[in-house]
Amino acid sequence: MSKSDDFIRDINAGNSFKGDYITLGSAMLDGETMTNTYVNVPLKTMNRHGLIAGATGTGKTKTLQVLAENLSEKGVPVLLMDIKGDLSGLAKPSPGHPKIDERHEKIGLPFKPKAFQVEVLTLSEQNGVRLRATISEFGPVLISRILDVTETQAGIISVIFKYCDDNKLPLLDLKDFKKILQYATGDGKKEFEESYGRISTASTGAILRKLIEIEQQGGDLFFGETSFDTQDLLRIDDEGRGYINIIRLTDIQDKPKLFSTFMLSLLAEIYSTFPEQGDSGRPELIMFIDEAHLIFNEASDALLNQIESIVKLIRSKGVGLYFVTQNPTDVPEAVLGQLGLKVQHALRAFTAKDRKAIKLTAQNYPDTKYYDTADVLTSLGIGEALVSALDEKGKPTPLAATMMRAPMSRMDILTESELSQLLAESQLAKKYNKEIDRESAYEMLNEKIEQAEVEEAKQKAKEEQEKLKRVESKKRATSTRRRSTRQNPIVKVLSSPTVIRSVLGILTKMLK
Repeated sequence: MSKSDDFIRDINAGNSFKGDYITLGSAMLDGETMTNTYVNVPLKTMNRHGLIAGATGTGKTKTLQVLAENLSEKGVPVLLMDIKGDLSGLAKPSPGHPKIDERHEKIGLPFKPKAFQVEVLTLSEQNGVRLRATISEFGPVLISRILDVTETQAGIISVIFKYCDDNKLPLLDLKDFKKILQYATGDGKKEFEESYGRISTASTGAILRKLIEIEQQGGDLFFGETSFDTQDLLRIDDEGRGYINIIRLTDIQDKPKLFSTFMLSLLAEIYSTFPEQGDSGRPELIMFIDEAHLIFNEASDALLNQIESIVKLIRSKGVGLYFVTQNPTDVPEAVLGQLGLKVQHALRAFTAKDRKAIKLTAQNYPDTKYYDTADVLTSLGIGEALVSALDEKGKPTPLAATMMRAPMSRMDILTESELSQLLAESQLAKKYNKEIDRESAYEMLNEKIEQAEVEEAKQKAKEEQEKLKRVESKKRATSTRRRSTRQNPIVKVLSSPTVIRSVLGILTKMLK
């Protein structure tokens, strides 16, 4: 049997699944496409997370698009982080192209243009369904990790949350949180010291500075109401296809703090609200995080630890996380070791550092007698990739160089008019795009401070009035004493010693 026959047999054996699966394309050997030798990924293991990596322009985004389309067709909702702004075309069918027809003829799959149900979401002022969360929903632990505060400062944040809970002060947005921090060491200092202990001004000042950093990156738009309900990511259309939710993040690349804050809050919310799935046979939600290095490069150690913990645990909720980046080394090893599906597009070896990175990347894939993995990594063409997945029993499938199928939807963005039309028809936009600024900690504390100032002014006025009364009373008493000691001139003359002696002398003579 020839090398080619052995290869086809091994690939077909490794990709024969009993359950539902997604076809990525056709296997390749020695640069030749093995028509009808498909590379499949079982739907059952797609909650085991994944990686799509490769140099710029090698086809990562199109692979992401293909996976999103096929998951949607299988009834699995998808969430895409669109940092480059080139995924909105999923809402429109592909116009087709002779090169697409040629590719699919080699693969042995028919090409059918399709449009998909898409929701466009946003963290900023861009057009889209607004994503928000309240400070209270984050809680003191998550807020402390996001801000990367010291243990002492984390304790203060916990006290702040406790005070707000005890006094029914809603913490909704950043101005609420800033106000209560200022109150704790200002007008409310005495109240805090009596009930919760002394709070350092230096510590609250440090926390405020970190809050301002997030605020400057757009956090004031993210924190607030109406909070986004993660259950709205799980919608299925009338044809049984999962919605593809696209978060527009084109203006977020210079705001890594906001991006990592949002990602952590989203993952934490999903983990806390989604029910346990076990091995249900299909994922509940698949998330694709494009330009994943933005999370990991700027994240604090505490934030990285939290992300690593969630990656390990969240698959039990039926949620798969797929990181899209240029090089696998962008992803921490603790996370990389948790990724079941790996789609590796070409890497370019321009420098010694690049060649070293390629050797390290090759070690992430199963050994194979059919490829020199490091060599193949530099010779793959656009739209070609090395693929390693997990079979239904959780074992790695044979490594296969793959000619990837083309997306069924448009490989370009929506026009402004198309985007406006999409948002006009969106039920989520009607639900979440209404501005709400109800009374919360900021307004309540301002009112409390104003009332305290009024009471203080009344007390001062009362004290001043009492002081005036005491002064007037003292004046009256002094005046009375002066009048009582002042003698009539006649009485004064008659009372003089000389007059008294004269009178006594006359009386004595008369008695004689």
